[in-house]
Amino acid sequence: MSQDRVPPRFSPPARACIVGGAVRDRLLGLPVQDRDWVVTGCTPDTMLAMGFRPVGKDFPVFLHPQTQEEYALARTERKSGHGYKGFVFHADAEVSIEEDLLRRDLTINAIAEAPDGSLIDPYGGQQDLAARVFRHVSPAFAEDPVRILRVARFAARFSDFTVAPETLALMREMVAAGEVDHLVPERVWQEISRGLMSEMPSRMFSVLRDCGALARLLPELDALFGVPQPPQYHPEVDTGVHILLVIDAAATRNEPLPVRWAAVLHDLGKGLTPADILPHHYGHEAAGVPLTEAVCERLKVPVECRDLAVLVTREHGNVHKAMEMRPDTITKLLERVDALRRPQRFEQLLAACLADAHGRPGFETCDYPQVARLRLALAAFSAVDAGAIAAACADKRRIPDAIHQARVGAVKTALSAGTD
Repeated sequence: MSQDRVPPRFSPPARACIVGGAVRDRLLGLPVQDRDWVVTGCTPDTMLAMGFRPVGKDFPVFLHPQTQEEYALARTERKSGHGYKGFVFHADAEVSIEEDLLRRDLTINAIAEAPDGSLIDPYGGQQDLAARVFRHVSPAFAEDPVRILRVARFAARFSDFTVAPETLALMREMVAAGEVDHLVPERVWQEISRGLMSEMPSRMFSVLRDCGALARLLPELDALFGVPQPPQYHPEVDTGVHILLVIDAAATRNEPLPVRWAAVLHDLGKGLTPADILPHHYGHEAAGVPLTEAVCERLKVPVECRDLAVLVTREHGNVHKAMEMRPDTITKLLERVDALRRPQRFEQLLAACLADAHGRPGFETCDYPQVARLRLALAAFSAVDAGAIAAACADKRRIPDAIHQARVGAVKTALSAGTD
């Protein structure tokens, strides 16, 4: 690994090793974005004397004066309470690199690179990299519930890896012990959002479901598994499986985070469908809106992601019906979703609906003419000079209706021309 960006200036017995993701990704042949360092045989006073700037709140972490990379003093930790903040850390010059690596989550993240380029791998990380296995380093894994989320996120990023049976069993024990109930919403969202932007986001939710964490963190989503849909429209039948396919369809098209999050939540209303009308889900869009709002509120989801998720939940059924809609109905849809003032969000609505259509076996590349039809309608809608209509309207109370009717006429003309 290249260390040409101002090498660390440490003298024996002090030593700085590259650790964690940088080593893992290099061994996997992936680009290395950031490097983290662990320093052994050193004290905070020595780090300060060398010009490092302290930034750690709970334990000694410093920024290199030139590269601004993070250097942490080797440390051990012990559990002192619930959740991922319930730890007491111990850092001093006597803590070895092996002891520091022992506190890490997975063996593939517990490999260090010494200054001479040699690898320090006391827990079999290279072997697990070769076998494509996520395996916990020690029983201390169970002390931090964030590690459940991290394993799930890694499964989304490294889609050909599997979770070791003993690690999955430990994760299930953690869920049963209530550890995930102590996770703060901001950290849950942070990990979920990162996993959603990975190669195969569905795997994150599959791992969370396998260990029981999905039912604790996103019970509204977990409830969709086993809920049937009409097989003529959904060959996958299971609504939960459909959601996973939709998420991956959005990822395949490199959609941004708001679209991927909307894909996760858009069908939550199907979990409320009365058993006597299954496998049909009449009105699931409206039924799902309060659930989507509740999930976003609970996880403190950013406004952009929340607003699109609510919009897609409410309107995806209408977008799917766009080919049968009359110009007046399409115009009302465009007005309702504020397409004129929020064109980017409108495009994201269409992208989420396209992923929904493609998230079915055999339909992965199907035509979806609704997108072109609604774009054409919006172009005509946008061309109407609302200001001129308002100025020419003698009865100001009629202005909204006059503008609406003009837009309906423009949309009708455009759609008629588009089918000639």
